[in-house]
Amino acid sequence: MKNSSAIVIGAGIVGLATARALALRGYRVTVFERNERAVGASIRNFGMIWPIGQATGPLFERAILSRSIWKEVCTEAGIWHDEVGSMHLAYEDDELQAIREYVEVNEKYRDCALLTPAQALERSQAVNPDGLKGALWSGEEMIVESRVAIGQVAQYLAGKYDVEFHWNTAISKIEYPKVFSGALSWEADEIFVCSGADFETLYPELFLATDITKCKLQMMRLVAQPDGWRIGPALCGGLSMIHYPGFKAAASLPQLRKRYEEQYPEYLKWGIHVMVSQNGGGELTIGDSHEYGLVHDPFDKEFINRMITDYLHTFASFKDWQLMQSWHGIYPKMMDGRTELILEPEAGVTIINGIGGNGMTLSFGLCEEYIGSR
Repeated sequence: MKNSSAIVIGAGIVGLATARALALRGYRVTVFERNERAVGASIRNFGMIWPIGQATGPLFERAILSRSIWKEVCTEAGIWHDEVGSMHLAYEDDELQAIREYVEVNEKYRDCALLTPAQALERSQAVNPDGLKGALWSGEEMIVESRVAIGQVAQYLAGKYDVEFHWNTAISKIEYPKVFSGALSWEADEIFVCSGADFETLYPELFLATDITKCKLQMMRLVAQPDGWRIGPALCGGLSMIHYPGFKAAASLPQLRKRYEEQYPEYLKWGIHVMVSQNGGGELTIGDSHEYGLVHDPFDKEFINRMITDYLHTFASFKDWQLMQSWHGIYPKMMDGRTELILEPEAGVTIINGIGGNGMTLSFGLCEEYIGSR
């Protein structure tokens, strides 16, 4: 499609991934973002590129493809990234059993292993040793500082592929081949709508007819740890194993879930599972919760943050627990089990949406696959 033109609406991770995939194939790409920079879910997350959360098969392969693209972009653009891997920590026999089963199923397909307590403590000084029974190691997870990296990726695309960005430009109407922002208009051979807010604004009837909702998550950041102290891999508690579909490979997972339902009913009610990642400056990002609905309370719930921190203390030991920031993010999520939403509401217009909480992990791979297959 040499010399074809494309408009991408939204400069979050899905929009950037779409712009990259198009530019690689010779499109002249213009990106429109309603804010002066991306400020949505793409910057309000752990910065985790997280293949371990995906089941072995097409989604795991997509996550690995995304990771390779992230690695390439970060290396070329000088964007901070840390290939630290991850550990899920077990303090009960049923957690250890689920990890053992996971490794037995997956060790030939991916870089994972069951660690003894001593091996886990060797990999991270931040692991709470009290009652530790073992850990799941995965070597494939990578951390970026999303609140900085998203803007840096945009700069990289502008510099390398001449992608043109229009900031502070909300697209209010599409009449193919044109898009409008008030009285101003632009046109292109193809138009891609890559933001949940823009999908809802531009195609309200279609949005309401789609089996899609919104998820609100609460997160926090702790201050930079003293003296350059690092936690090593991203760390997760057992609750994460019932959150991510990749762990369904463990046959005993339903029994583990049943125990959590009895022991942690409030955690499951609010969709809380607990993880921690560390950025280049040493700060710790912790979270998170999951509340679903089309409209959310704009005010965060202090008891959710307290529950997250309480559970984090069961598996992590930091040098400094001082709270630096708290916030929430909102992302669109499919309610019918689909992992993404790709629609063509009219000829020449494509909506890419509904990736849920997997935007950082899957967007580059999804858009590379989709654009490359057309």
